[in-house]
Amino acid sequence: MLMIKKIILTGFKNHPSGSYSFEQPVVGICGKNGIGKTNLLDSVYYCCFTKSYFQSIDAQNIGFGEPGFRLEGHFERGDTREKLVCINRAGSKKELYLNDIPYEKLSQHIGRFCCVMIAPDDIDLINGTGELRRKFLDVLICQLDASYLLDLNAYNKILQQRNSLLRNEHKNGVGDETLLDILDGQLARYGDRVFQKRLEIFNEIHPKILSHYMGIAAHENQIRIRYESKLHGTDMLQCLKSNRQKDLILQRTNSGIHRDDLIFEWNTQPFKNIASQGQKKSLLFSLKLAEYEMLLEKTGQTPILLLDDVFEKLDSERMTNLLEVVCKKHKGQVIITDTHPERLTGVMESLNIGIQLIKLQ
Repeated sequence: MLMIKKIILTGFKNHPSGSYSFEQPVVGICGKNGIGKTNLLDSVYYCCFTKSYFQSIDAQNIGFGEPGFRLEGHFERGDTREKLVCINRAGSKKELYLNDIPYEKLSQHIGRFCCVMIAPDDIDLINGTGELRRKFLDVLICQLDASYLLDLNAYNKILQQRNSLLRNEHKNGVGDETLLDILDGQLARYGDRVFQKRLEIFNEIHPKILSHYMGIAAHENQIRIRYESKLHGTDMLQCLKSNRQKDLILQRTNSGIHRDDLIFEWNTQPFKNIASQGQKKSLLFSLKLAEYEMLLEKTGQTPILLLDDVFEKLDSERMTNLLEVVCKKHKGQVIITDTHPERLTGVMESLNIGIQLIKLQ
């Protein structure tokens, strides 16, 4: 079982300094709102992904008045113990060390310590834009396939170059078809690979999501999930060629894997338009449980499950079912934040599971 046993924070968000040991598989981080529970949880996520779950701009993770931050995570996997150190100095390149040996590239670390996070705003995975659902697939696949992240990063870089060229051609009134052909070929090479991997993982996770949803929601109505992409039945290069004139007019790339989406339907209608809040929460938990089980099956290691403020804004009955699956069936490590320690201990007692409480002052 993969566990984080200790984390040391310096200058991370509102934690000037602190050291926390996680002695049991289930840990509750308790305290009043605004005291740093979520930030402590996010520091664990950061050690797994080299980035925050909540802040896309790294500078926002540096505490006020601090020159930078340092995170040190101690992980245990069976008899193997590993130390991860991340140093981020304002205005400097991020440094990452595993057992005191520096990584050449941050991407080499992704997938070493598998992790799944659930936070209240994750309901936007159901209600929000396709970008969030693409990210859901991408985060899962990046932990399973190191080459996928490289392909995805290369695709996004070339996509920016292509869009810049389209804007310049429109502005100057002069086209460079040769350069556009070169970028199309490069974009297609990476786009096809990303699409094939997404489709492969979607076909594997799809039945897991449906199974969990029917178990949680217990409705006769059949939910339908499909992977929407222009690349079904064709390839990326053909899509780019077919849409080139449209792209030149609109000054952006209108087709490709950056427009893919997961579509949720219920009785042939858009799920988010007709589902209740409880049904949306059921689908959210089904997605996260399926993600967790995919990581477990593919890696042979139980991922770390991070739950932020879930009892306040999500459904306690569904949370109890989730904890029973993760803690009792798979025996994975779970770290939970909550404002009420007695609520956490009560839930764990009902499941006959021990819990360590960390109370922030």
